[in-house]
Amino acid sequence: MMSTAFCPAHITGFFKAELNKGESKRLGSLGAGFSIQKGVKTTVTIRNKTKHDISNFTIKVNGFESGDMKVSELILSKFSTKTKYVNVMHEIDVPVGYGFGCSAAVALSLAIALNDALDCKLSKIQVAQIAHDVEIECKTGLGDVLASYYGGFEIRDKPGAPGIGHVQKISLNKISIIMICFSPISTRKFIKEKLPRINGLGGKMVNKLLESKNYEHFQEMSLEFAKYVNVMTPRMNKVVDELSQNNIKCGIALFGETIFSMIPKENENKVLKILEKFSDGIIIKSELDDIGARVLNN
Repeated sequence: MMSTAFCPAHITGFFKAELNKGESKRLGSLGAGFSIQKGVKTTVTIRNKTKHDISNFTIKVNGFESGDMKVSELILSKFSTKTKYVNVMHEIDVPVGYGFGCSAAVALSLAIALNDALDCKLSKIQVAQIAHDVEIECKTGLGDVLASYYGGFEIRDKPGAPGIGHVQKISLNKISIIMICFSPISTRKFIKEKLPRINGLGGKMVNKLLESKNYEHFQEMSLEFAKYVNVMTPRMNKVVDELSQNNIKCGIALFGETIFSMIPKENENKVLKILEKFSDGIIIKSELDDIGARVLNN
């Protein structure tokens, strides 16, 4: 039995954490962000366990066994695999820890693939709720599962897992998204240290964006939010200033030392030329993924 699922990477521009509503399915965040056509593809291959198998699973990331796979291991524990041996292959095509919601994409793509391969017959919403609960338990994210489940450019106007939380998707003409990444930031550490400042501004911004539903306005607010919660580094400021001098709007991915610019297609080369000046950054070009997490045809 084998199945492959894909979950888009998701960037959050600003948010307000909601952590006082009881069960984990109701916890999460309000906020706004977008999903891109890069992300995590997970393939699971399942066979019967033999007496020679020391454990029930192997997990590899981009072909290698990785140290901390708590999220994947917790997802596996939520499915009945006692008599089975599960081989998990995560293919991640964005940098981990840079604000791309990788842990959510790992959790959701694995849960979807397991449900399909094991023929559990859980609904897609039920599977996504498992992934959301694991994200909350591991303290690796708040709203990325909800957002990447639906895909597109979205405003999360009710916190929680899919089926409980709610998003408003905003239709856009075809745009390019160009990102430059410098270094990772720990989501867990950041949320713990910055939460009071985050929540003061994030909720107000959600209401403002619900009125305008404009991606340029979203980028302006994302930049304002990043400055307010003090995540801007000197090199991030240099990139933002250079883009601003060329009338290019941009925002900041939470949480990572990552700057993004959502732009009309005709501005692609202009933005790339600016970003290429910063040789210590990783440049990524993509487009919106408007479909969200799904099983891929095997």
